[in-house]
Amino acid sequence: MQSVFDQGPPPPCPAPFNMAAYVLTGAKPDADATAVTILGADDKDSWTYGRLSDAVRGTGTGLLNAGCVPGDLVLMRLGNTIDFPIAYLGALAAGLVPVPTSSALTEVEVARIVADLSPRLVLRDPAVASAPGPREVDLDALHQMRSLAPVDWHMGDPNRLGYVIYTSGTSGQPRAVAHAHRAISARRMMYDGWYGLRPQDRLMHAGAFNWTYTLGTGLMDPWSVGATALIPAPGTLPEAMGPLLANHRATIFAAAPGVYRQMLARGMLPDLPDLRHGLSAGEKLPPATRTAWTKATNTPIYEAYGMSECSTFVSSCPSRPGDPETLGQPQTGRRVAILGREGPVARNTPGVIAVHQSDPGLMIGYLHQPDETAAKMQGEWFLTGDIGQMGADGQITYLGRNDDMMNAGGYRVSPVEVEAALADAPGVTGVGAAQIEVKADTYVIAAFYTAEAPLDASLLQAHAAQRLASYKRPRAYFHIDQIPTGGNGKILRRALPKLASLLK
Repeated sequence: MQSVFDQGPPPPCPAPFNMAAYVLTGAKPDADATAVTILGADDKDSWTYGRLSDAVRGTGTGLLNAGCVPGDLVLMRLGNTIDFPIAYLGALAAGLVPVPTSSALTEVEVARIVADLSPRLVLRDPAVASAPGPREVDLDALHQMRSLAPVDWHMGDPNRLGYVIYTSGTSGQPRAVAHAHRAISARRMMYDGWYGLRPQDRLMHAGAFNWTYTLGTGLMDPWSVGATALIPAPGTLPEAMGPLLANHRATIFAAAPGVYRQMLARGMLPDLPDLRHGLSAGEKLPPATRTAWTKATNTPIYEAYGMSECSTFVSSCPSRPGDPETLGQPQTGRRVAILGREGPVARNTPGVIAVHQSDPGLMIGYLHQPDETAAKMQGEWFLTGDIGQMGADGQITYLGRNDDMMNAGGYRVSPVEVEAALADAPGVTGVGAAQIEVKADTYVIAAFYTAEAPLDASLLQAHAAQRLASYKRPRAYFHIDQIPTGGNGKILRRALPKLASLLK
């Protein structure tokens, strides 16, 4: 049996279509209902649907008055505040193309983006680094736009360019990923396939606004069904997350695995009687973290897999919890395969995770890079660059990035498997795995860990020996101050071998 999942097409996207209109009016929410509350802030940061819609559409009018025309790119250099989603949706409402970026980028990094995209405007918080060139619109001007007459929704072909995001760079140089307006409608397959999302939900997300995981899961999707989004204020510490969940009666919690680990490491969590479950994405959830969270809160975590180039398309969910060692299975409406060089491989055989080119959540392509886009295709399939295998039941096990996979005596070894085996070792607070060169053309698997103090390597090796085949066990252990991660919290495994050379 081939590793192909196909149970019918996704729901069609309406036409004409506008992403912002879909988000704010699709569920016909009560104008007085709460759309979002910034937790830990004052009452001014609680927004009703009516107030939010007025601010978004006024911003759209203001951006057009500033000289933009539909199709123009607008670079977003804003902080982790409500200004971010209002400006993002305001640009979309007017038919402009927002480019959300991390507030952590340096001037040099922003300059590369400016040179790459030539945006018409830069929407900027003065506290966030930017680069000279395009005209800037500051926060005061953005705030004043909110009271302008509402822009008419710019309706059009759902396949037209909607927004541009940059990959995290974990597999090389960040790329500009172009998405169509239709991408938001593809997320409907997540409502039952991952979230179990309901209009009555209060979904709290512990991520920055610029991250697509937060923009999508934390804001756009709850708003699309008329639910309430809860976002911790900037600077909220991990130990404060549990009390916020309890005090604001959150029903769903979404975070990256690192946030769950930090919350558990900071002590006892409060009773969470309203919480149904957690959601995890961004990187593989360690089994030890999942087990500890369930024990502490009596709630499950449902994991999901997606990427900048395609909305989350593999997940576990309340109706299909799946095996906790897997990512889950493709959502109904998705067409997913595990590919080898000749096409789909047999079930339970490793290969590249691929999504069909017809998926409405799949990118249009890498902006201005047709050759790069073509290189990611194998026939009618988009290659994610991640290795996995599909079981007989359709569930997919994640084995790591193709370029992260390690080689041990001719065996390909997943760093994720090694990291999971060591994550619960006594004293270990974080771990990353990579292969390092010990002499010319000779490589061994190494583990890089964080702990309060260096640990006895023989004890770590004994721990690994109980969980890993001999060829998968690290041959070297390095105590480091911090696991290198990208802006989205994903482990930068490519940076680990350089640390080894410094520590020798």
